[in-house]
Formats: sequence, C-alpha cells, structure tokens
Amino acid sequence: MSSVSQNFMKLFRGSSGPETVAAQGSQKLTRRSSGLGELSRTWESGENLCILDLGSTSPTNIRHFTENGHRIYSEDLLTASTDPELVTKDEFGTTALDSRKFLADNLIYPAAHFDVVLCWNLPDYLDESLVKPVVGRLWSVLKPGGMLLAFFHTRDAGPDSPCHRYHIVGADTLEMQKIVLRREAPRTASGNNSASDSFQLQRVFNNRHIENLFRDFASIKFFLARDNIREVLVVR
Repeated sequence: MSSVSQNFMKLFRGSSGPETVAAQGSQKLTRRSSGLGELSRTWESGENLCILDLGSTSPTNIRHFTENGHRIYSEDLLTASTDPELVTKDEFGTTALDSRKFLADNLIYPAAHFDVVLCWNLPDYLDESLVKPVVGRLWSVLKPGGMLLAFFHTRDAGPDSPCHRYHIVGADTLEMQKIVLRREAPRTASGNNSASDSFQLQRVFNNRHIENLFRDFASIKFFLARDNIREVLVVR
C-alpha cells in the first residue's frame, strides 16, 4: 500500500456543472462530470468489469452497465447507517455508530473483487464514525489498479445542500435525483432522521482531508466542478 503523498496528485478544472433539461414534461437536474468522463473509458474498453454502485438501486445504472457486459452490485450504505441498533456511546458518553457492527452487515465481499467503485457523495453524508472504516473496506474490496470515484462538497456549497442519487445517462453526464427519506426513518448519531426529508451534509473535506482519507491508495486526481463539487478519482 503506497501513500498518496508518494504518488502524483493532479488538479483538473473540468466542465462539470449543473444544468436543467426537460424530461417527460418535468425539469430534471443533470450535471457534466469530468471524473465520470475519465472513468468511463475504463468500462468502454470492452473488458468485462465488476462494479460496485454505492446507492439505492438505480435501474438506469444497472441498464448502463449490463448492456455493456459488466456486472454491477448496488448497496445503499446511507440507508443502512440509519439502523438504530448501530447507535452506541463511548466511555465519555459521546454518541457514535458502531463501525464494527456496520461492516459486519455491509460491504461483505471478497478481497480484490471490484474493478470500479462508484462512491458518489457518500463520505459527505455518512456519519463521521463510519467514514474511515468504510473507505478502508472499499480499499480492500477493490482490485489493485481498481478505481473509485467520489464527490465532495466545497465550503461554498452550504450546509443545506441536498443529498442526491446519481444516475448515469451518458459517458460524462449524470442525472441528479434528490434523496427523500421515508417518514419512519429512525434517528442516527449524525442527526439524519425523519425531521428532515433528506440526509444532511455532515462535514466539508478540504484537499488535505481528502488526501488523508485515501492515503492508502496509489494515486489521486482532483477535478474542480462549477457547482461547488470537488470530484475525486483514486486508484487502488
């Protein structure tokens, strides 16, 4: 495992940014993604890949990959993190989520199983106590040379930035769908609960924090978008 600091870090200013388009009589928000555009070259190469999509089941994403001969797995870790049985307190009485129990029930795959992980904006909305353990597990289930795409909000995005589900509708284009919580969704340590209709932004990572989060990966690239999103593409 090599440190990001011992490898290259490239900064790209891509054309990523939101735009509204008409779809079936309603307005849907789409965005261009430079990170997705680069990653898509991997699954357009003709090789059959194994892909992990970290979000609720997306028929759009399933169709996108299976029609090209790839295998796709979906796992909704944000919803899984709302399990009230995960809530615990440390010796100081601080509330947190039990990361060991969480990983005993989620992301259960063989080592080096996936070629690509679509992490989307998971780290920004996942409870603090789960972020590093989850990234560590993702490192282990990625193949050497495998790639992970993640989105991070910048400080300018604002604390009320809605959590979106991303659907792939082109080589570098995503459709954004706001995630709406079920009314019976339980309260978690992070405060994501039925009092709000969506998951709440938990933190804003700066570049140094992101590099540290992925320090065990071989390389990292940053893409600056126009919608207060920092896209990150890392290689195992």
